[in-house]
Amino acid sequence: MGKLKQSIDKVKPHFEKGGKYEKLHSVFDGFYTFLYTPNETSASGVHIHDSNDSKRTMIIVVLALLPCCLFGMWNIGYQHALATGCADHNLFSLFFYGFWAALPQILTAYIVGLGIEFVIAQMRGHEIQEGFLVSGILIPMICPIDTPCWMIAVAVAFAVIFAKEVFGGTGYNFLNVALVARAFLFFAYPSKMSGDNVFVSLGGDKAVDAYSGATPLGQLASNDPGAIVTNVIGDPLTFSDYFFGFIPGSWGETSTLCVLIGMVILLATGIANWKIITSGVIGALLMGVIAYNFQSELYPVTMINPLEQLCLGGFAFAIVFMATDPVTACRTETGKWIYGFLIGAIAIIIRCYNTGFPEGAMLAVLLMNCFASLIDWCVVNSNIRRRMSRVAAK
Repeated sequence: MGKLKQSIDKVKPHFEKGGKYEKLHSVFDGFYTFLYTPNETSASGVHIHDSNDSKRTMIIVVLALLPCCLFGMWNIGYQHALATGCADHNLFSLFFYGFWAALPQILTAYIVGLGIEFVIAQMRGHEIQEGFLVSGILIPMICPIDTPCWMIAVAVAFAVIFAKEVFGGTGYNFLNVALVARAFLFFAYPSKMSGDNVFVSLGGDKAVDAYSGATPLGQLASNDPGAIVTNVIGDPLTFSDYFFGFIPGSWGETSTLCVLIGMVILLATGIANWKIITSGVIGALLMGVIAYNFQSELYPVTMINPLEQLCLGGFAFAIVFMATDPVTACRTETGKWIYGFLIGAIAIIIRCYNTGFPEGAMLAVLLMNCFASLIDWCVVNSNIRRRMSRVAAK
């Protein structure tokens, strides 16, 4: 590594101002700071002088996503094996089936997203931002595995340009980029976003007769009240299946256990805020209890146990990895409680009472992204009024 750095340092002057390739400075700087910690520090102001720049922060988030990513790849192979009647449940064969299925989506997201960011950084003469290191892996993970790569490319381009770059780039966007891409796909290509047939369209094997590709929430929303939720071969699903993630769905968000592992990493490193996660779970549980105690045959999802509500769909994944995005979330401490609670409550409301869209986490986070600044404004001004009233009382 030392020799590599020496070689890179030798060519570095060519990319500085006045060098032969100064127009490519942003591209060179992006790769250089990705490989090595930059040696520039703040010269003044109340800044913390630390080597943990935003690139390192984003890489920690990617590491926290790895348990969900690796399990999701295995689950792709597992669901395919169930649906096609394959008797070979070898760990590595199932994992590599899912790995090769997910890899094109991941590469598409990174190539398109980073390509656009590189071009825009060059045009503006800015440093290449690091935010897409996380968004590039999040977008494929929250999409069905049979989503065509060209759809992902279009969604990524739309999200990067219209949800981030038009506002100034990383740190200036008010909407979560990965969720904007997911929302774009949902509204532009709804038939591909349903989750049906999500795991079995990749191979030439014929699915068994009992196969049903709908996700558990999809089954609950479309079946008769009280219907038993089953896997792809008709066996009833249990709470442990929901918790460990042995269910169909967007491949990166099925396992609540893996989400919890990622949550521990984010909390231990101080990247995620525990107040948002805690209040989000409280809001979801409270609304789940209300829905469960006022069940309606018109809305079958209200019959789900509140704890199962936390494990089904993308709620756990969204509250840990999406809602805690420091750029789009509330900044005030009181605001974080309000923000997280409303995300949890709204997600369950949408899930229970909108039978056409039995998954509310995506829309709940995007909606509260829009109101995060207003919540902070109200909290700050409420505090100012209280302090002014104390001053007036003296």
